Amino acid sequence: MIRRFFKLGVLLGLVIVGYFAVTFVQVWSASRRDDARPSQAIIVLGAAQYNGTPSPVLKARLDHAAQLYEAKIAPVVVLTGGRAPGDKFTEASASADYLRRAGIPDSALRLETDGRNSWQSLAAAARFLRKEGITKVVLVSSPYHSLRVEHIAGEVGLDGHASPATDAPDRVTTGHLIHETLAVGFGRILGYHRLVDLDTKVARVRSSALSR
Repeated sequence: MIRRFFKLGVLLGLVIVGYFAVTFVQVWSASRRDDARPSQAIIVLGAAQYNGTPSPVLKARLDHAAQLYEAKIAPVVVLTGGRAPGDKFTEASASADYLRRAGIPDSALRLETDGRNSWQSLAAAARFLRKEGITKVVLVSSPYHSLRVEHIAGEVGLDGHASPATDAPDRVTTGHLIHETLAVGFGRILGYHRLVDLDTKVARVRSSALSR
């Protein structure tokens, strides 16, 4: 009996290792692929801004989105990201100002200003885009983030294809790939919304413990 349970444990361990190994390869492969195609909208995932000025990571994403817009990949650019505590500007509003200065007309811009993570931003964007009949989108983020944002887009009802900002200063590292492998691996099993809720609960518990 003990030997049987041991064998089952080894088999289960091999399945888990194999699952995450395959997921790692998929995350790495997606980080190297540009899947831009004619769509209805371009969605830029938010990143840090400093008093209204996009951070280098966000700037790289915006520059890439502007190139896609100029190439007529899509006629609408959605800018996402809320406001961190103490900030005067949202990530989305800082992004919009940047793209206006780059010559993109206001009529082409849509803002999502409440999201604090990728799931919240994409879910909120999906709600107002569907009212315009828009479901086919190109997703602009950092390369290592590509597979996860595609999966989240699918979860919130969008047909999303990643076109990563390859000039972003946050280069793909082994650490990034491992983090995304775990996020995608557990997101597929639990659902990305539940994974975000779990992360939020853990953060609250950690914050409460530190404040004691």
